[in-house]
Amino acid sequence: MSRIGKKLIPIVEGVTVEVKEGLVDIKGKKGEDTIKFDPSLITVEVEDGHIKVSRLNEEKHTKQLHGTIRALINNAVIGVSQGYSKILEIIGIGYHADMAGKDVILTVGYSHPVKISPIEGVTIKVLENKSKDINSIVEVSGSDKFKVGQVAAQIREVRKPEPYKGKGIRYRGEYILRKEGKRAGK
Repeated sequence: MSRIGKKLIPIVEGVTVEVKEGLVDIKGKKGEDTIKFDPSLITVEVEDGHIKVSRLNEEKHTKQLHGTIRALINNAVIGVSQGYSKILEIIGIGYHADMAGKDVILTVGYSHPVKISPIEGVTIKVLENKSKDINSIVEVSGSDKFKVGQVAAQIREVRKPEPYKGKGIRYRGEYILRKEGKRAGK
């Protein structure tokens, strides 16, 4: 049996879970989410403050879906109760981020500023920076793990960190493999 699929999902206080035919509706203080599943392959039950996901047969495709559906439901429960966030750091001389309503304006070495708009259910904030090495800190937060990751990846894609000086947009805690320049080899 799937190690991840057989784990029970605890229902946190303040979260309501409703299972319908092929749908799991999860509501909490941070938002709401709906997970779809195939009821002919997977069953989802709510019992004693836990969500139990089980499969109806032992075919390879069903085994693959078992752990995936359980992980999606677990991520939704965490998202509507605590939320998800990703923090990006902007490093480089003259690089910075500013807010314009809900959008973030990135000035990262191009001849024009780059505007990124968040997906519905995701918020972007430019945080106050106290470090001299980092020019701006951008926080992307929301209740859907996928959407938060998608918007954070769009922001990072504008100017990926380069390996020589480390300039660009990186996730907090991300390690950038640094290379020597031409002069270091001589």
